[in-house]
Formats: sequence, C-alpha cells, structure tokens
Amino acid sequence: MKIFKLPDLGEGLVDVEIIEWFVKQGDRVEEDQKFVSVETAKAIVDIPSPQAGRIKQCYGEPGDIVQVGDPLLEFETDEQETADRGTVVGKVEVGKTLLREAPTGVDAGSAAGIRATPAVRALARRLDVNLSVVTPSGRDGTITASDVQRVAKIFAEVGPLESLRGARRTMARNMAKAHSEIAAVTVCDDAVIEPWAKNGDLTVRLIRAICVACKTEPSLNAWYDSHSVGRRLIKQVHLGIAVDTDDGLFVPVLRDAGNKDANTLRAELEALKGKVRSRKIPPEELRGQTITLSNFGTFAGRYADPIVVPPTVAILGAGKVRPEVVPLNGDPAVQRILPLSLTFDHRAVTGGEASRFLAAVMDDLESSE
Repeated sequence: MKIFKLPDLGEGLVDVEIIEWFVKQGDRVEEDQKFVSVETAKAIVDIPSPQAGRIKQCYGEPGDIVQVGDPLLEFETDEQETADRGTVVGKVEVGKTLLREAPTGVDAGSAAGIRATPAVRALARRLDVNLSVVTPSGRDGTITASDVQRVAKIFAEVGPLESLRGARRTMARNMAKAHSEIAAVTVCDDAVIEPWAKNGDLTVRLIRAICVACKTEPSLNAWYDSHSVGRRLIKQVHLGIAVDTDDGLFVPVLRDAGNKDANTLRAELEALKGKVRSRKIPPEELRGQTITLSNFGTFAGRYADPIVVPPTVAILGAGKVRPEVVPLNGDPAVQRILPLSLTFDHRAVTGGEASRFLAAVMDDLESSE
C-alpha cells in the first residue's frame, strides 16, 4: 500500500479545501491523471496522480480542509516504486479527521488567566463559548455561569460561526501579519482631473501616474526585509491591482507596468480579472508585486487607510471621483476631484519620500491626456 499526501503547492500555502473528487474507491488511475480539485487561497487547482494504480481509499470529503502532509489517496499497486514521488509508505488511520484549523496569526483568545470555576469552564466547553469573549460580572472579575449562558444565547441568536476559507482565510492571515509588523502612515490629498475626457480610463491613468512617481521617488517601489533591516529598490514596476470578488480580495500583478502603453495595460488588466473571477489564475500571477493600487472609489468612499502587505512598502488608494468647488485661475469653479490615500511603511520610507511620491502622482494625474 502507498499513501499519497497533499504536497506543498507553493506560495506558503499550508492548507486547501477539497472541491471535487474525480475518482472513487476501486477506480484505476494513470500517472498524471487528475484525481481531485482543491481550492487554495489563490486558485482552484487540479492535482494529478503521482503514479498509476488502483485506489483503495480517498481521504476527505468536499468541503474538508486538508493541510500539507495530510493523506489524500491510498493506492493498491503491484509496482515497486524506487523513487520517492512525494508519497509516504505506511498506515493511515481510516476515518481520521482532516478538518483542522491551521494557525492563522489571528489571536483566537485563550482561557489562560481568566477567572472562572471549573464548573463554569465545563459549561463554556459544553456550550461552545470561548471564555475570552465573555464579560465577567462576578466578584473580582470572575466569569459566572449566567455570563456564559448570556453569551451562548447571543451566539444562538446571531447564528453559527462561519469559518473563513480560501482567499478570505489568507486575507485574515495577511492582514493580521501586516497589522502587527508594518509601521503604517497614510497621507491624503486630492487631484483635479477636470482636464480629462469624461470617459477616460481612470485605472489606467492611475497606473501610469504610479509608474511615473516610482521614477521620481523610487523608494516606494521596494521590498523591506524586516529580518535584515534593509530594503531592495526595484527598477521595474510590478503593480499589484486589488480585485474584489465574492470569494474575497485578490491582488493579481501587472508585470513591468511602466513599459506598456494604455491599450496593453487595459487588455492585460481585463485578462487578469477574468482569471481571478474564474479562479483559474496561476499562482505566479499573484506574487511579486512591488507596489499596490486599490481603486476602491469604484464602489464608494473618499479616503482610506489601505493596508501595506509585506514585503512591499506602499499602497495607493483612489477614492470616488466627485465634483467640488475649487479655485481656478483665482476664481471658484466646479471641478472633478479624485481623492488619493497613500499608505507607506515608515520603517522603509520617510515622510518626505512619501509626500514627494504623492505629489508626483498628482502632477501626472492633473495633466491633460
């Protein structure tokens, strides 16, 4: 017998969700024949069989979370393999649960240090209530049985806990890491875009402005290494574009955006969005960004504090375009205004560098097309 375990799919992915099995117990598969479809935080991936053989056992059901190193298939085979194909020979307990939570980097709370009697702790376990979210009403901050029952009633009213999976799960991890690591500062300003044609391509203009600003102030097109306390300035602009989907937030990357014309940028952007929404985007197209754009104004909002995700050091947020009365040649005039929010990692970028970058973005945006 031979066990095939979930291999490392790269990109630091520690778990996947089983979407669909293409085989069942007793089926015979050929080498490289796809046998299961799984959803990672980035894409839906079909995993091929590492060998030919007959399947004795499939581990897990659609919807289960499987971690790297967990068993997926057990083979019956007459062949003696001489090379390790990422499988492990041995016995796996049938019925072993695969639905386990991997560390998320988000503090889920702990009962350590919480004042509660053993009976109250037992009640909390029985009612599935985390004592860290319970407000104590007893003497000296002790949690009482009624406190636990009150929270359990609230949970029953609001409904069951929804476990985050796929892109949302990774977003939670990344945001927690960014919040704990980044020294984030945000500067805001407005660009007057009245000279533009009314149907101008806002996203492409923003991409161009960012690329221009990266030449003016290259310190924001960089990666910061917190372990070495150093930064890498990058010549090419590999721009991450935040894309909102029902499955969560994705950030595909426009490679070398500064050396492409508007038509090419728009075509590549549409292609990336299509791959994201179909969940067929390759992992390599979701990595390696050097700076990020979030055009959240397509929905709503003026200013924001976009989150910088390591190792990048900056993200530009664009708010909703609005008409506003501003001075024009000394007289008040109604002009279209584009609000901008630039968040930067103050460990790697000075306030002056960030301000010069934002000024360069505005200068380009305020020029006529």
